[in-house]
Amino acid sequence: MPVVLQVANLVKSFGSLTAVNDVSFEIRQGSCFGLLGPNGAGKTTTIEMMEGIKTPDSGTIRYQGKPLGERFRNEAGIMFQTTALQEHIKVREIMLQFSRFYPDSASIDELASQFALHDFLHQDTRKLSGGQKQRLLLAMAQINKPKILFLDEPTTGLDPQSRRNLWKEVQKIKEEGATVLLTTHYMEEAYELCDEIAIMDHGRIIAHDAPDALLAAHFDDVVVQLHAADIPRDIGEREFHATYRNDSAHIVTGDVNKTIEHLLQFDIPLDRLRIRARDLEDLFLELTGKELRA
Repeated sequence: MPVVLQVANLVKSFGSLTAVNDVSFEIRQGSCFGLLGPNGAGKTTTIEMMEGIKTPDSGTIRYQGKPLGERFRNEAGIMFQTTALQEHIKVREIMLQFSRFYPDSASIDELASQFALHDFLHQDTRKLSGGQKQRLLLAMAQINKPKILFLDEPTTGLDPQSRRNLWKEVQKIKEEGATVLLTTHYMEEAYELCDEIAIMDHGRIIAHDAPDALLAAHFDDVVVQLHAADIPRDIGEREFHATYRNDSAHIVTGDVNKTIEHLLQFDIPLDRLRIRARDLEDLFLELTGKELRA
């Protein structure tokens, strides 16, 4: 697939802080590229430079082989992490307003059908639920028929059903040939949608590949997961080097049978035991030492 967006040796500093330090990667046509990183990693600054909102101190960003310009602005759609919709205006009216910013725009009725907006097209934007607002913002990001779409944490705050419904819409957008750049705090979302991911920390990219390739390169073991209440923390940490996250204890092992035998020696109940493959959240913690929202 041809390269749509190319970032090369990008640097951005704020006073003595180098927020983005020599970042380079390429995004290929029709793919979904995930950019992940803990708060302060430089991810947001990188995205804002790619969107043309901030100017890099050095390095280049090329769209279709050329510097960002009018063509990029007309062909890029952006769904920001937070967007303040104009108040005292109906959904159809704000979509019509945005459509007039571009020389070529999609049919509002077609977008309303695609993103299930018809039930509230004539409703004031102040009365939208969280899920309705996210669907509207995704439709608005599509109003210029974008060839590249930036989605900055598009499902934050949504319930699981609304989140999965939005995933389906992103998959449809990809199937229609658009290129997507996604940021998210949900590892399952990144794994489900992204063809490639890049993980940033301290202003640099520390890992970049397809999700399964990254997992295969870093792990040859599995996780035995128990309810935290079933294994006392002192035993879990001392005997099994367990880590505790939320309500679970996670034991990394290359020999499940031996680990279970060891658990039985301490009379640890196995009723709620689960064995799982390593996932992107494990990879993120392994590489950065932080949970994604840290």
